[in-house]
Amino acid sequence: MNIPTQCPFSGRSLAPDDSPLLADEAGHPADPVRAAHAFLDQFARENHTTPDSARRTQVAEEIRHGGFYRQTPEELAFACRLAWRNSRRCIGRRFWESLEVVDARDVTTAEGIFEACIAHLRRSTNGGRIQPLITVFAPSGPDAPGPRIHNYQLIRYAGYRAADGTMLGDPAETDFTARLLEAGWTPPRTRSAFDILPLLIEVPGEKPRFFPVPPDAVLEVSITHPTLTWFADLHLRWHALPAVSNMSLQTGGARYTAAPFSGYYMVTEIAARNFGDPHRYNLLPLVADRLDPQLRSQDPFWRDRALIELTAAVLHSFRLAGVTMVDHHTASRQFMDHLAKEKDAGRPVPGDWSWLVPPISGSASPVFHRAYDPRRRLPDFVLEPRKT
Repeated sequence: MNIPTQCPFSGRSLAPDDSPLLADEAGHPADPVRAAHAFLDQFARENHTTPDSARRTQVAEEIRHGGFYRQTPEELAFACRLAWRNSRRCIGRRFWESLEVVDARDVTTAEGIFEACIAHLRRSTNGGRIQPLITVFAPSGPDAPGPRIHNYQLIRYAGYRAADGTMLGDPAETDFTARLLEAGWTPPRTRSAFDILPLLIEVPGEKPRFFPVPPDAVLEVSITHPTLTWFADLHLRWHALPAVSNMSLQTGGARYTAAPFSGYYMVTEIAARNFGDPHRYNLLPLVADRLDPQLRSQDPFWRDRALIELTAAVLHSFRLAGVTMVDHHTASRQFMDHLAKEKDAGRPVPGDWSWLVPPISGSASPVFHRAYDPRRRLPDFVLEPRKT
């Protein structure tokens, strides 16, 4: 396991840490039994109970004979919340204890997984008052791969590439959209920049199958601006719920390959990244030209000005629609509160500086001006490579 000995942003040496909760970048602990025991000890410690020696022995035997162990519902819920608390790239971890957990480990069919995902969308969206939620399906084993949801998120927009190279929709989803089209998915008769992709679900022993997402399970927000009326003419919209579905839950001795989880958006995720990135919707030139046709040729800060107005429009629209959203300055302050609370509890906070710092106004955010320990700890969410 390669662990850096210096923080890349401060040059300060990292304190040695031999904790079995550490893992490599794929989420694999050096010793699964030791990692499982560490989890059980942490479960007892944070729940103010005495470690159960019989449970430790049972878990060790299950791992040695079967390669994994079945967590109790209470252990699973604790693992899910710890995975959020340990998520190095997430700035919203202050609310990790509010995560609701749906135990769907006994759902084994593709149809059942799809129905549970739709139930997840409805429950987490909650009419706009977003409820953080995770739904956990069956774990994988040494000889039995777990189920997979191949979509990056439960809600994503299609990306269509025309023969002349022009794009409609989300360029990040062009390959996946082409895969679904080849599998027989029929998009809307009139394609748009915001066509919701079906879910592609795979269960052990079967080929992946796609399931269209019912429109009434998806809450979308039309994007307008508080002062610039022409923003409505752009016909932009975005879905209210970010529900990540391409990451496995690694707990040390157990790995759940399908565990979609959702919270609420930080405004820059949509405005700066989804809408603003050149390899995504690339809307900054369009917005700049609508602000002033001469802006791009005369003002070196045209991207900054367009980005601020786009961010203002997204935040205004979500608030107007009554959908939970946080701005990046508030999220930064909340994360600093989280750091202080965890320090008081004597717990380390892993972090990835390049993800925690907002994509706009970075140095105006308190998270910019400090270093973080980038080492992975279990439980954690680990990216599952998308199959082609």
